[in-house]
Amino acid sequence: MALPHLTDEQIRTWSREQKDRWWFENVFRGDMPQLTLRSAFTGFLLGGILAATNLYIGAKTGISVGVGLTSVILAFALYRGLARAGLAADFTILENNCTQSIATAAGYMTAPLVSALAAYMLVTGAVPPAWHLVVWLVVVAVIGVLLAFPLKRRFINEEQMPFPEGRACGVVLDALYHGKGDEGVLKARLLGLTAGATALYQMLASDGWMRLVQFKILQLHRWAGLAEPWHFQERLDTYYYDLAARLHWWTPRILGTDIRQLGLRLTLDAAMLGVGGLMGIRVASSVMLGAFVNFFVLAPLMIQRGDIVARAAADGTTIAISRTEIVNQWALWWGVTMMIVGSLVGLLGKPDLFTSLFRRKRKAATGTAGPDVLAHIELPLWVSWVGLPVGVAAGAWVSHTYFGVPWLLAVASFPLIAVLTVICTNAMALTSWTPTGALSKITQFTMGAVDRSNPASNLIPAGMTSEIASNAANLLSDIKPGYMLGAKPRQQAIGHVIGIVAGSLAAVPLFYLLFLPAHADGTRSISTMVSDQFAFPAAVQWKGVADLIAHGLKSLPASALVSMAFAAVAAAFFEIARIVTRGRFPISAVSVGLGVVLPPEASFAMWVGALAFWWFGRRQRVAGTRGHAFWVEGCEPVCAGLISGAALVGIGNAVLNVLLG
Repeated sequence: MALPHLTDEQIRTWSREQKDRWWFENVFRGDMPQLTLRSAFTGFLLGGILAATNLYIGAKTGISVGVGLTSVILAFALYRGLARAGLAADFTILENNCTQSIATAAGYMTAPLVSALAAYMLVTGAVPPAWHLVVWLVVVAVIGVLLAFPLKRRFINEEQMPFPEGRACGVVLDALYHGKGDEGVLKARLLGLTAGATALYQMLASDGWMRLVQFKILQLHRWAGLAEPWHFQERLDTYYYDLAARLHWWTPRILGTDIRQLGLRLTLDAAMLGVGGLMGIRVASSVMLGAFVNFFVLAPLMIQRGDIVARAAADGTTIAISRTEIVNQWALWWGVTMMIVGSLVGLLGKPDLFTSLFRRKRKAATGTAGPDVLAHIELPLWVSWVGLPVGVAAGAWVSHTYFGVPWLLAVASFPLIAVLTVICTNAMALTSWTPTGALSKITQFTMGAVDRSNPASNLIPAGMTSEIASNAANLLSDIKPGYMLGAKPRQQAIGHVIGIVAGSLAAVPLFYLLFLPAHADGTRSISTMVSDQFAFPAAVQWKGVADLIAHGLKSLPASALVSMAFAAVAAAFFEIARIVTRGRFPISAVSVGLGVVLPPEASFAMWVGALAFWWFGRRQRVAGTRGHAFWVEGCEPVCAGLISGAALVGIGNAVLNVLLG
């Protein structure tokens, strides 16, 4: 059914009290169940699972995958199926919306783990206790919630701003429960079938799962004499290189460098195919362009020049040239420059994000202030006014105590963080874009200018900027569909906090298990964090900025400085061209920079996934056909199935390898 909404004239001329009363009388659903025990429990479980998959994808790509619509479809299908089987009552539309709020909050809790916190560990070599990270994440994220609700009164109640992503979730929920329920079941089936097929393939390509099946269950090593379990090779070129070694065939090289040292491998990574489908052909092509320029052209030239060399490790062994060395020794600098300049120019190219903050809507002459009709369902503003000083004190304390950020800098960073959070929320309200990368770099450079000697002084406040801003913006994006559907905002806030706890409890222990496994003596080190499988591109970028702040430009080779200058000019040109052409210019500077720090095999897999959905989507434009239902309408659930199936089995494989030794 059509969702009730105000006209543009009413939005422009009515007072907030009039708008609140209209909403209360025409949209609010009264006592319809919303934050129930089952919606909280379902959101908690879904949030934990989605946080795990986001951690896996974030460690591979540095990208956080949106989980809002995925959680809506899963919760709808689960309870619709239970209701049809007579095992439970169907979810109400508001219970589903509450589950979505919890799951989304949990999914976004992984961002600091694969960026600022991981970079802190890489720079300092220190591995803090897991509970330190849980406490820091929860405290900082709750500050975002406390900041969000004063903004909610203006951005949602008064300005009625669009929040496009949140509005899309509201429209989908309304269609599922009041119209196209079969469509929701179809999308859930697509997600489930894709996830199942992907999980089966990922198991066949996983050494840990195959060791469990072949050695622990079937005992093949005893009666068949197998020394190692068979498994399908994800890197398809492995079969060629094994055969080439036996038959002395040609090994591909660029300017004398083995392409495997450049990271140029042919890999069938199902999760990256799904990520590419979600990011779209333009972004994926920009990522691929960055990978091509860096690993096919510049890296071989710099190896030939001697600016990238094999080097000695601390223990005296030689570290051969590899993709990781190429990035750390040289390519990181122009890639980071491309991302920073591109994101800042893109932010400055949207003046509405700043000017709209200071505009006031013209009110009608009528409509005097009266009692707050929403007082009993809104989160009281005194909670924010009392909670924010307490949260700031707690955030400064945990940042100082756990990570060594000086007290003065920790406290001084919060006014800047608050301003940047308002900008980020405004961006989410207008475009569904959260420029946390650009905004966090503002904090990182500002704090770094004050204290260059302590990397925690810039990394941790920048991480707080990212987490507080993204939590505030994403909470309001979740509240938007609730506002459209008549939900109680106070219960959505409580649900968001439940999601924060769920995401932290799921992601932090998994982070340590996957990337920082304990040694025989119980200690952990960062030596196992960054690998070919998990490149941690976001953390590498943050570390690069911290190193640049600490050591300055003089520590870099001349060729790196030249590449940074060219990258800055190119990034500005790309973003200005996108602004002038209103988004039609196809190259994204931030995405080009991402392709520099990502493994090129991942960039290629993402590009293949994006190309497939773009190509078949163009060929299947007729609505109602099976091809259109799969490639166009089913794009998100299919991609979510690819990601979740591969990620959950990949996580299980890593856990099995730890347990099986």
